[in-house]
Amino acid sequence: MHSTTAGLSRQDAKQRLSEFGANSLKQKHKSSAWMLLLNQFKSPIILILIFAAVLSIFLKDPADAIIILTIVFISGLLGFWQERGASNAVEKLLALVQVKATVLRDGQSQEIPTEEIVRGDIVLLSAGKNIPGDCLVLESKDLSVDEAALTGETYPVDKLSGVLPAETGLAQRTNSLYMGTNVISGTAKAVVVHTGKETEFGKVSERLKLRPSETEFERGLGKFGYFLMEVTLILVVLIFVANVYLHRPVLESFLFSLALAVGLTPQLLPAIVSVNLARGAKKMAKKQVIVKRLPAIENFGSMNVFCTDKTGTLTEGEVKIHAAVDVEGKESDRVLLYAYLNAASESGYVNPIDAAIRQHKTFDISSYQKLDEVPYDFNRKRLSILFKKAENAVLGSAQVKQFSKTENTHLIITKGALKNILDVCSTVETGEGKTIDIVNQRQKLHQQAEDLGSKGFRALGVAYRDFNQDSFTKDDETNMTFLGYLALFDPPKAGIADTLKELELLGITPKMITGDSKAVAMSIIQQVGLPQPKALTGSELEKLSDEALIHRVQQTNVFAEVEPNQKERIIIALKKAGNVVGYLGDGINDASALHAADVGISVESAVDVAKEAADIVLMAKDLNVLVEGVKEGRITFANTLKYVFMATSANFGNMFSMAGISLFLPFLPLLPSQILLTNLLTDFPELTIATDRVDRELVNKPRRMDIKFIRNFMIVFGLLSSVFDYLTFGALLLLLHAQEEQFRTGWFLESVISASLVVLVVRTRQSIFNSKPGKYLLMATLATIGATIIIPWTPLASLFGFQPLSLSFMLVLGAIVVFYVTAAENVKRVFYSHVKF
Repeated sequence: MHSTTAGLSRQDAKQRLSEFGANSLKQKHKSSAWMLLLNQFKSPIILILIFAAVLSIFLKDPADAIIILTIVFISGLLGFWQERGASNAVEKLLALVQVKATVLRDGQSQEIPTEEIVRGDIVLLSAGKNIPGDCLVLESKDLSVDEAALTGETYPVDKLSGVLPAETGLAQRTNSLYMGTNVISGTAKAVVVHTGKETEFGKVSERLKLRPSETEFERGLGKFGYFLMEVTLILVVLIFVANVYLHRPVLESFLFSLALAVGLTPQLLPAIVSVNLARGAKKMAKKQVIVKRLPAIENFGSMNVFCTDKTGTLTEGEVKIHAAVDVEGKESDRVLLYAYLNAASESGYVNPIDAAIRQHKTFDISSYQKLDEVPYDFNRKRLSILFKKAENAVLGSAQVKQFSKTENTHLIITKGALKNILDVCSTVETGEGKTIDIVNQRQKLHQQAEDLGSKGFRALGVAYRDFNQDSFTKDDETNMTFLGYLALFDPPKAGIADTLKELELLGITPKMITGDSKAVAMSIIQQVGLPQPKALTGSELEKLSDEALIHRVQQTNVFAEVEPNQKERIIIALKKAGNVVGYLGDGINDASALHAADVGISVESAVDVAKEAADIVLMAKDLNVLVEGVKEGRITFANTLKYVFMATSANFGNMFSMAGISLFLPFLPLLPSQILLTNLLTDFPELTIATDRVDRELVNKPRRMDIKFIRNFMIVFGLLSSVFDYLTFGALLLLLHAQEEQFRTGWFLESVISASLVVLVVRTRQSIFNSKPGKYLLMATLATIGATIIIPWTPLASLFGFQPLSLSFMLVLGAIVVFYVTAAENVKRVFYSHVKF
């Protein structure tokens, strides 16, 4: 690798990055902007329309064909402009939550984005870190790695430095680390051998790639797209056959049928969805909520169950020491000294408990020599350190007795979760310093911890063991002597009760999942004001079948003493019970639950694997931030659905009307170019829908994508539109005796103006006088109406085949439009009184 134990120089690393490229499986292409532009024209209907228009240039008067191509191109440019802006905004947001790796550069430790890792880099790894490339282990201490994503191995794999035969299988290479895996426990120094697509993960990335599951919104849009495609295909075939049967020119009939299909299709839907989601993501970012995967915004808004840990979310997250007590419940400086020695000497998993112990009281431990360490991990839930015994150590001004009365010169001090500490203890040291067998003391020890828990304190255990070697492993954590408890407390956050009430008012049920004891969990949950909390412990959960758990999770709001692997089971049960589940986690043991949740939420300070697994990252671990994010998510979802409602109902009505009337007129009701111009103009106001105001009732409770509702809306309002279209046809033909160009001009004016105005009606379920549209939507609507009225009086009229209309025509059309808007307002009121959404 041409590296050194001090790592690469900055200059060398820069050169290698330039030579070999970024350490990423997602390669960025300079042509991405062109690809995005071309994607706007990939719809089969659009491609056929372009081909037919080009063909018509060679077969007949090219004017219409050029107009059609121009309108299609303008529509494509609009979509490209919107999606390009959305894409750039998202890239900037994602840069805020980059995953970083610790490397040695010029002999100094520094954090850099994982994309900048190069071959030859020396990386420093600890619990919670992602492995940024395929590496060879140089040094390790109790290193345990989760390789499930690569090898399928469920249990963590121990890793050691050393040399293995070249033919050693992937899963047996205990000296190798792989990109896409993560450190569960221990520490290591390793050299990067392969990066990016050259890694083992990169080689199989196409078949191993875990694509994020589709959100309900994405699935709904897909189903709706198929529904529209079926309607469109049937319409195109029927209209084409009918017009050919009526002896109209084949090419003109074909272009007319295709233009109808384009008109029925909400062409700008992908762009509108992207813009809405990107705008929502930008607004959420201002409220310290970073969206990593845009479709997750819909799930965020639809979320009706929110699962969270306790520490730092419901509580201040600043663990403090209440007291160090012996087994008799009396305060003990010796327990505190042992805990301090352990906390001050650890070098593995950084955690707030050790920080709290170090800050509570300082001891002079310069005479104590650390010899070895077995870092904390989430299976053992213990941290053990081996010390050489101190002689004549001083605690304050008092002489401290020797570590033990034996001749051994070494001592293991262990602290951790009480149950896990007691599991490795065989004796107990009493308050008088006597050592007795633990068998008859276990119930008393657990009761002592329960008493602390009922007062809101979390109890950790402290134990020790005399030893006679200079190093040890986790297998030596046995036959220990239990010394006492550390009573910790983490007060509830100020105002958290009000925040939880606000979540409930938004239709979200909060649930706490914690590894803490049931007593501590219940104490905290009562302090934060959750009414009548019902708890389920990890041991009780273990005895339940999956079917029984689905029933119990609905009634439970506190899950205590939960093991890491049980979190995912709880989330899955909640989802199967019909909920949209959000999960907030920031630890190594939260990754599987974050993946399982409908919307995984983490925090900027979380470990790498949690941030990587999350869909949404909070820049502050604060539920108030979450509340604001949920509201923005619902606003984004509501505005996206508005476009679906508007575009599909208006387009369906217009195309149904034109398809029907074309069978009875001796001429086409609108020329292909006029249909496309109508579609372009009616789409223009809808481009601003992302800025529209949203009614409070659409934010106050979670809503989900409902295809049946959208279909009903489309049919009801589409047919309403069609009724007034046929009224317009009747007025033009029977009352005003319109000629061919007059008919097309009148129908064009009524169609665009009524479709633009009805947007203001269907955008809200309230009266249009009570729910005012957003400024930009109103301006765009008025601009579209103005442009539509002016077009027949401009040089564009002859180009498109329009002509100015007399005052009588304008008054009749105006009356129809007013009548239509009034009817739409009344139908809306009746529709929402019978159909719930």
